[in-house]
Amino acid sequence: MRQPLPVWKRLESIPDEKRKKEKAMKLMFASDIHGDASCCQRMLDCFDAEQAEKLILLGDLLYHGPRNDLPPDYAPKKVIELLNARKEQLLCVRGNCDTEVDQMVLQFPILADYAAIFERGRMWFLTHGHVYNQQKMPPVAPGTILIHGHTHVQTVTEQGGIVYLNPGSVTIPKEGNPKSYMIYEDGLFTIRTMDGEILGSYAI
Repeated sequence: MRQPLPVWKRLESIPDEKRKKEKAMKLMFASDIHGDASCCQRMLDCFDAEQAEKLILLGDLLYHGPRNDLPPDYAPKKVIELLNARKEQLLCVRGNCDTEVDQMVLQFPILADYAAIFERGRMWFLTHGHVYNQQKMPPVAPGTILIHGHTHVQTVTEQGGIVYLNPGSVTIPKEGNPKSYMIYEDGLFTIRTMDGEILGSYAI
């Protein structure tokens, strides 16, 4: 008689009680670093303090962009060094300021236009926001959570059955917003200042 593969034996041997006690997934989202080394370091300090499993970067990592003033500590080479040191902890999508030249110096993928995460029966559509956003929705079903940056403005809203979340910018916030990031943990998204103050939340 054919024996089951060892991997199935291992999976079946995990008690239900142990599975229930497994640590809930914790993720940090940040966007629009735009080459500022001090802001990048502050973001990474927040990531360490939050003890999240992954840092999801929503684009515009190195270049400041022609529509933005030069950030105070604009040092793309230093940002490259800081991010490459964390390459195994990062998940990234491409921003409108990210190019193949940037990919040549970064040791983790940055050129995907979008990514998808499935959690608690919902799909999260991750993108930068210059192609798909609240005004131009991707072809997704109601119940999807669209997470993007690009505007540098924090957003927690719902429209047409689609939830829109924007963590803002860690470097160049706009419309009077503070620098910020977003945390997901145990079914709850929270947008926070770099000092940890909660600005908005959404529960799934």
